[in-house]
Amino acid sequence: MELIHVIGAGLAGSAAAITARREGAGVRLFEKSRFPRHKVCGEFLSPEIMPLLEALGVGGRFMEASPARIRRMCIRFGAREKSAALPEAAYGLSRWVLDKMLFDRAVEVGASVEPTAGVAGTRTIVAHGRRTSGPKGARLFGFKAHFRGPAHDAIELHFFGSGYVGINGIAGGLTNICGLATEASLARIGFAYDELLGSVPSIAERVRPLERAMDWMTTGPLVYANRFDDPAEAGVYYAGDALSFVDPFTGSGMYCAVLSGTIAGQSAARGLDASEHVRRCRAALGRPFAFASLLRGAIVTGWAERVGPFVPARWLYRATRPVGGQPLG
Repeated sequence: MELIHVIGAGLAGSAAAITARREGAGVRLFEKSRFPRHKVCGEFLSPEIMPLLEALGVGGRFMEASPARIRRMCIRFGAREKSAALPEAAYGLSRWVLDKMLFDRAVEVGASVEPTAGVAGTRTIVAHGRRTSGPKGARLFGFKAHFRGPAHDAIELHFFGSGYVGINGIAGGLTNICGLATEASLARIGFAYDELLGSVPSIAERVRPLERAMDWMTTGPLVYANRFDDPAEAGVYYAGDALSFVDPFTGSGMYCAVLSGTIAGQSAARGLDASEHVRRCRAALGRPFAFASLLRGAIVTGWAERVGPFVPARWLYRATRPVGGQPLG
């Protein structure tokens, strides 16, 4: 039996471990952190996630967790607002719940879990997270907290000068507020996120009836990059943020993590060349990354607030969806 090492037991790593075991390979899953735990994440799942979760054997558990149903999108560019119904209802669920769900499933199907990576020489799936770097001050940091109060059925994106904030419901009637801004702008307010929310009129109005239910979490610095053009490493298959870290405002990050992990598990178990694995991931994930890069540039230069109000909301949503959502047959 081929033995595969999976480094990182988040969404991508656990999906890879489950898939490799279903393909008949042995799996060692290496994770140094404790599960479950909260992570800075938008916690929005596009509807394409369901076939993947069902294939991984957790579709029923996912629905039993009572994820919030998200039926609308609302985008705010300063005082201007764009809204539209989603083509199909999406979901909101915390990383605490979803990560544990997939991790538990990986253990159930026979993946062994160890705290530190083992010896080299086996096929390895790298799913340990994103790269961090950048010049101080210009670096980007993410932040998140859960709130209690009236829940909406919309995914909201509020863009402002130095970044943006996403707001959507999750299970248990909670609302997740997750954002991103430059280090310099956050340092000016001492990384006081409540103050930041209050300084943007559209966000301040939205959060007024809400009460924060946890301490703020911070992550960063964040680097938007991918390995699609890097030289392939024999026997090494990248997945999740280690492969491609796409802007959170696309709303496809969790789906992309599960999809790339599934593809990595199949690629490694079937002994595919690492370059073929990258080609398959690029075909599925390249579009949301490319579009997000364009929109991020528009945000940095200030063009997003000028041009965004004239772009149809449905088009913005479709442009961020991955292509060919099914992995190998």
